[in-house]
Amino acid sequence: MSLNFEEIDFRSTPIGDLMLRRRKLLQLGGLDIYEVKLGEDFLMSSLFHEAESQLAKLGLNLLQEENLDVVVGGLGLGYTAVSALENERVKSLVVVEYLEGVIEWHQKGLVPLGKILTNDSRCKLVNADFFALACDVSKSFDPSQPIKKHDAILLDIDHTPTRVLHQTNTRFYTKEGLGELTQHLKPGGVFALWADGPPEASFTHHLGKVFATAQSHTIVFDNPITGGSSEGAVYTAQVGL
Repeated sequence: MSLNFEEIDFRSTPIGDLMLRRRKLLQLGGLDIYEVKLGEDFLMSSLFHEAESQLAKLGLNLLQEENLDVVVGGLGLGYTAVSALENERVKSLVVVEYLEGVIEWHQKGLVPLGKILTNDSRCKLVNADFFALACDVSKSFDPSQPIKKHDAILLDIDHTPTRVLHQTNTRFYTKEGLGELTQHLKPGGVFALWADGPPEASFTHHLGKVFATAQSHTIVFDNPITGGSSEGAVYTAQVGL
């Protein structure tokens, strides 16, 4: 195996083959890039994570309270979760990840941010289906506190609300599914969502039918592969007080 490429982990999952790999980007001085693939889909690259980090910042900036209880849906390479923990007002963080292997990467230190998350006492990694938990309004996302509600729920799983990893996820983005999510939030609580590419006005409008307020943000970041820039989207929405 070339020193410039390494397949760190490969395993079969119920929704496709999961791969973690590392490669050196020679045009950036041999920078190590970590990539996650599920089947034929590229889920994440450590080269592009600005939108994931902004997901946490934009979502939490809408809240004025201290001692925030936060949920992140989707662990990935950990950028959203780490960005949330950088906010000193965060008291607890529950990261819900469907793929057990992704959690193991962090626990074993196979990815760069793993130790930051596993060494922070505020952070709990939960192996569960975020979408199944979201539609069960009788329980919390925190398995140790079944009636707990949250100040913010930050979601980074599907590519976009219309380009999902599994068709069963589609229901979450309906008025009914988002309505169930609001019941997991405290009064004034925030839902924020990452999506690939520029925001879609139709989905911002759709969020506004469920939440008291909704807006979209375009995240522009450098793309060293193309020499230009790329765009991601963050949607933020807030329930009424």
